[in-house]
Amino acid sequence: SLTVQRKDRVALVGPNGVGKTTLIKTLLGEQAPDRGSVKLGTNLQIAVFDQGRTRLDPNLSLWEALTSDPTMAVSGRSDQIMVRGTPKHVVGYLKDFLFAEEQMRAPVRALSGGEKARLLLARLMAQESNLLILDEPTNDLDIETLDLLQDVLADYDGTVLLVSHDRDFLDRVATTTIALEPGGQATVYAGGWSDYQAQKPNLSGKKAGKQATKQSTTSTKVPTPEMKTSDVKPALSFTEKHRLEALPAEIARIESEIGKLEELLGQPTLFTEHPVKFQKATALLIERQEALAMAEAQWLELEEKSGG
Repeated sequence: SLTVQRKDRVALVGPNGVGKTTLIKTLLGEQAPDRGSVKLGTNLQIAVFDQGRTRLDPNLSLWEALTSDPTMAVSGRSDQIMVRGTPKHVVGYLKDFLFAEEQMRAPVRALSGGEKARLLLARLMAQESNLLILDEPTNDLDIETLDLLQDVLADYDGTVLLVSHDRDFLDRVATTTIALEPGGQATVYAGGWSDYQAQKPNLSGKKAGKQATKQSTTSTKVPTPEMKTSDVKPALSFTEKHRLEALPAEIARIESEIGKLEELLGQPTLFTEHPVKFQKATALLIERQEALAMAEAQWLELEEKSGG
């Protein structure tokens, strides 16, 4: 049972194929639940930030991608769009999303992954939506676009449902986390990824304890006089196994982010021309370095525990 209210940021987490997309479709009324019911609020206006950026026409220019949409175009004005009921000049609006004026006529197909994400974000923020669906929104994002996405979501007045494997992003954005596990188990936690992890071991410990009690009647490994008790290696729980499998990819992602930040901070004019950006990048670099150290330490601990 779950109630999603206005301005909630609900994250769906879990391995691929566990049912995250199915749950979103059920919450939106696109798919009927097997049991129970879903009650939708009135006047839902949904905007979707899809993983493949398929909602962008690759043959249009940035300018056309905004002005050719009749829901955003201002009648009789080809240089302005309606942004949540307010006319705005296309150039100024796209500059808000980190585009240079000379890019306005460039085709969408020539944009990088991060630039396509910014353009899609610009379109979504111009629409009169009150429910935003984010499907793996941080894929292909550079540091500037990721920072922009977080700022936009902080100011967004509607509700957000998001699917992501980016732990740091979930911690920054999510107010509620729904953890989906194989076998149809769904558990709701308050907060983001770290809050979910802090609460989950308690539940995992109880399950592990019950499972150990059940198995002890048929298969118990008792240390013999020739075997020290310390030689009996504790088995990894389901949660720990999943975490151990996920850590290498997480470590690689963090290392990639650190590389991008170091490259950004290596620009000789960044400090003098963009001091605010320099400060943000420096703080984020320190944070990512700390996250890397924690992830590596956790991997070593779990690897040793698994007997690797």
